[in-house]
Formats: sequence, structure tokens, C-alpha cells
Amino acid sequence: MKQITSSQNPFIKSLVLLQEKSKARKQSGTFLIEGQREIELALKGGFIIETILFLPDLITEKQIQKLINQPADLIEISKEVYQKLAYRDTTEGILAIAKTKPFLLSDLKLSKNPLILVAEAPEKPGNIGALLRTADAANLDAVIIANPKSDLYNPNIVRSSVGCLFTRQIATGTTQEIIAFLKEKNINFYCATLQNSTSYHTQNYTTPTALVVGTEATGLTQEWRDNATQNIIIPMQGEIDSMNVSVAAAILIFEAKRQRGF
Repeated sequence: MKQITSSQNPFIKSLVLLQEKSKARKQSGTFLIEGQREIELALKGGFIIETILFLPDLITEKQIQKLINQPADLIEISKEVYQKLAYRDTTEGILAIAKTKPFLLSDLKLSKNPLILVAEAPEKPGNIGALLRTADAANLDAVIIANPKSDLYNPNIVRSSVGCLFTRQIATGTTQEIIAFLKEKNINFYCATLQNSTSYHTQNYTTPTALVVGTEATGLTQEWRDNATQNIIIPMQGEIDSMNVSVAAAILIFEAKRQRGF
């Protein structure tokens, strides 16, 4: 078995680059996953693991073989290397190099009565992670990101989603492409916006539905507002007129789930 003990090893340096640079991830078609739970969810989600790096003080080869149900190279690393690559001390001494998947609208497999979350141009990894966690909690059919500002394989998104990046179907596209997709599939879409809106709880979400949220700073673009089945608003009683996008999405999603009897 291969062993790497120096953080100055060229291969380890390339993995640091993979963590830090979207360009490196796109060029290689790979990304890093940190932690046993996240790796388990990635495997369950159909991701291909190419290489496992592990710290033998924290996890054994036998434990890894139980975890991984597909062929993968194993590399034993030192504590110095592990600390160079890992963001957390509580990830069981294991990291994986996995192949990326394209997030294509055409790959989505939807149920007869789907419930979908659409987020336009979210930027903060923490918000994206929170949206994915909410989508997982509600067992949504899919999450669609319009005009993405961040590489979804950014380690901060993988980490903040606690692996939920791997548990839901995800697609990306332009606003125009996604609107066309929803209309083609006869999916009603309700846009959370301040302009020309009605209270969110007055709408019927029991038919094929997409709930669309924008950024806290600028909201949704005009194209979404003009094409919406209905623009909706969450009434607020305080001094401000917006809330965190992941909180707003959760309110809308679980109202839809309530209406659907879940």
C-alpha cells in the first residue's frame, strides 16, 4: 500500500489545489470529500470514489473496506498530511477523491407529482448547504440552481450541507433554461418576491410545484416574476422586509409538505 508522510508531496499539493480552486476541480473532474458520513452518502448517491486517503491512527484498512463497496486506491497518510487536507478534526481520519457529476436538467428523474426547490444565484456556501439540508429533510424531488455563482463541489458547500449535496437530485442552468424546463414539464412555479405578491399560505402546492427563491440582497430577477404561476410572500411583522434565504425556503417547503399530508 502506498504511504505519504510529507505535506510537501506533489500529489498532496495537487489535492490542496483541488480544495482551493474551482478550476482545478473542473480540469480534473474530481473533488475531495472529508468524513465517513459524507463518503457513505456520496456512495449511496452513486458517486464514484477513486482514492481513499486515511490516517491509520483513526481508522483501519478493515473499517475502510467495510465502508467502500467499490474498487478504490488506498493511501495511508501521516498526521501532518491529514491536518494539511482536513478542515475538521472530527472526520474519522478519512478523505476521498471522487469523480464529479454534471448537474444537468435533462438527467433529473421526477415523480408524477414533484416538489422542487429552485434557488437563483445563491452565493454563500453556508446558505447553499442549508438549502440542501432542508431539501433533504423534506425529501424533495430535486434542487435546481439558476445562474450558479459558486462551484457546488466547493468543500465549504460539501461540508455545510453535511453530505446532503449527495442525497438529492441537483441540476443547474440559466434562468431561461429552467423556466422553459418547468413549463415543458407542466410544473407550476411560485416565486418568493416582494413585488405583486400574495401570502404564501393561500396557494395550492399539492400539484407539481417548484418553489423559487432568490438572494437576500437583490431577490429574484424580473424574468422569474413575470413568468411565475404566482408570486408569493411570507408576511413579516418586524422592521425588515427579508429573511435568510434558507429560512424562507424552509417555510415555503414545509407549507407545501403540510398541504400534501406529510
